[in-house]
Amino acid sequence: MGHLRKLASIVALASGLLVAGAGAALAHEERPVTFPDGTGSVPVLRQGEPDLLVCKTDKSDFERRIAQFPADLKARNLDLFAKCQETGLRHVQEAVDRVNRPGMTIAILPGLYREEPSRPAPTGACARLPARWSDWGYQILSYEQQLQCPHNQNLVAVLGKQDLQIEGTGAGPLDVVIDAEYSKLNAVRADRADGVYFRNLTAQRTTFNSLYVLETDGFVIDRVLTRWNDEYGFLTFASDHGLYTDCEAYGNGDGGLYPGSASNLNEGRGHDVPRYAIEIRRCKSHDNALGYSGTAGDSLWVHDNEFYDNMVGATMDSLWPSHPGLPQNHAKFENNKIYDNNRDYYRHTRDGTCAKPPAERGYERGVVCSQVGVPPGTGVIVAGGNYNVFSNNQVWGHRRAGFQLFGVPAFIRGEEDLAKQADTSDFNRYERNVFGVSPTGELRPNGLDVWWDGQGSGNCWQADAGPSSPVVLPVCAATAPELSGGTRRLLAEPVKLVKLYLCADFSAAQARLPAGCDWFGASGLGKVETQLALGGSLVLGLVAGLFWWRSRQTVRQAARQAVPQTVPQRDGGSGVRRRHRLILAGTVAGGLGLVLDVVAAAVGSPAQTGAALLLMGAWWLCLGSALRAGRPVFGWFTIVVGVLACLDAFDRLVYLIPVIPLGPGWIRGLVTGVWVLWAVVVLAPRRARAVAEQPAEAEVPR
Repeated sequence: MGHLRKLASIVALASGLLVAGAGAALAHEERPVTFPDGTGSVPVLRQGEPDLLVCKTDKSDFERRIAQFPADLKARNLDLFAKCQETGLRHVQEAVDRVNRPGMTIAILPGLYREEPSRPAPTGACARLPARWSDWGYQILSYEQQLQCPHNQNLVAVLGKQDLQIEGTGAGPLDVVIDAEYSKLNAVRADRADGVYFRNLTAQRTTFNSLYVLETDGFVIDRVLTRWNDEYGFLTFASDHGLYTDCEAYGNGDGGLYPGSASNLNEGRGHDVPRYAIEIRRCKSHDNALGYSGTAGDSLWVHDNEFYDNMVGATMDSLWPSHPGLPQNHAKFENNKIYDNNRDYYRHTRDGTCAKPPAERGYERGVVCSQVGVPPGTGVIVAGGNYNVFSNNQVWGHRRAGFQLFGVPAFIRGEEDLAKQADTSDFNRYERNVFGVSPTGELRPNGLDVWWDGQGSGNCWQADAGPSSPVVLPVCAATAPELSGGTRRLLAEPVKLVKLYLCADFSAAQARLPAGCDWFGASGLGKVETQLALGGSLVLGLVAGLFWWRSRQTVRQAARQAVPQTVPQRDGGSGVRRRHRLILAGTVAGGLGLVLDVVAAAVGSPAQTGAALLLMGAWWLCLGSALRAGRPVFGWFTIVVGVLACLDAFDRLVYLIPVIPLGPGWIRGLVTGVWVLWAVVVLAPRRARAVAEQPAEAEVPR
């Protein structure tokens, strides 16, 4: 087992090298951070009068904005407006700067807040800060540098304020709009702001995030809308005791919701967890590249949300280096509606729209410039996560798959220890989900309910999961979760592994869409898996044809020549014909299998792939049986290849073999490579026999 694990690690490392360069450039880059100590708590909404008021001065515009409010809310806003004209402030940042003690509340009256004083480009010392530049063209500033120059990157900067509540006084989030107009990375940044509470407002149009919460113990995002950003709507990072509730995000180039690197408080535990770091409930995330993004999204409870009309509904992953809390673990998704995530925004990359400046791309008209390479048409992706639970979700209407699970070598996240390379994805549970049916009872099937690369330990699915790849899946035990999932595979299936690493070569910055990957539009013979199947089928088909032709020539030669009775024969002419018929039957079966294998790859049918393997296995078994008389060692080796092909088909179609660290596909593929080389030697032309009087010795190829 030790040498196999080492081999798997080396292969994983080599695979990681293929994508480490492309992947790292797309990561969210941040200063080195420390998780909160966990002594905080989720803040509670405070009632009562605000300490600070923010409003504009145009009364007619204000009255127009509140004209349709309910009578009591309209009256309250008119009263606050009158007070604000006397003692209030005109910009949100002004109010934040006036906060001088914990527990204060800022009320923002309906209006558009462009925060003009925060907009100018940095000058003086702020224009010369000594900090590293990210690949995306912004500096990685320390907390102290953020304090020194709060508006280098942020329209509104809430730095170090404790228990601050910022709320809009309108009827809904769109009544108070904080608009960066693509002039800043972040519309609102809360940094080391324990206890911060955002409520009832909109933040929009940035070159990175609308609302960013960093290194904070205790925060609430309540009835907040974020939209039209290059990257994220909501980004919370290295934080604890957080709550997203009744929020909405759309039009974002990465995740609408991104609870990245949440406090890793459950690391090292099984499925029994004392609490979750962040709760996300009753939010809607739609028309983004990703509805939810969770690099190192640890210890998250995500329930009663809707993720729809994105490219992918939700992802959690261990892909990006320098994110604390990797590998990702312990997210719990339950009672969510995840549906119709079939958007394909890569067309905006192809036609050059995304090469324009952000303000000219047309985000407000529905353009989304995806910053990530993902398979559109997918509900939820786990890319290198452990101990996640997905239960009681409704998942429907995805053209590709409801759930995807695949492993990620640790090298990609910067871990070079060989022992860690196969440490994802393990012990993920999928149970009691409803597939392919909308809440109204309409049948809306997914292309597949489950797509799994085969790697990992202890993963399991509900028994009634529908179409899947592989066709059979480990079933979750009703009790004792640690006993669920029968396989312990160190590497993914070979073809799936090749596909994943080809597709990972996406680059938004370079507008690079990997050819051969169906995520970006390849289909039929253009898909890498089809090309691999076609190449293999052509080689094996040629070898099969040559064996059949040589056998046929042998039969004809035996029929033409008169064989003296005094010459001993091994099994007579009837034996030659019998072996030829066996080779012919095997060649027909193998030919059908090779064609079916290409078709299966083109249409993405795992069941057809399994059937193709059975047919090819029959060919090898027939051929090996025929060759044993003249080439016993090669004949028996051929039979072994046939058995491995049938074993691979059994593993795909009937029951995942639990005791092997590498799937049968790996073993079969390696052995088949050796067999092809040996077959070439066997089929190579040989000098004619010098002893012409022994024609009866002619037989099938040795």
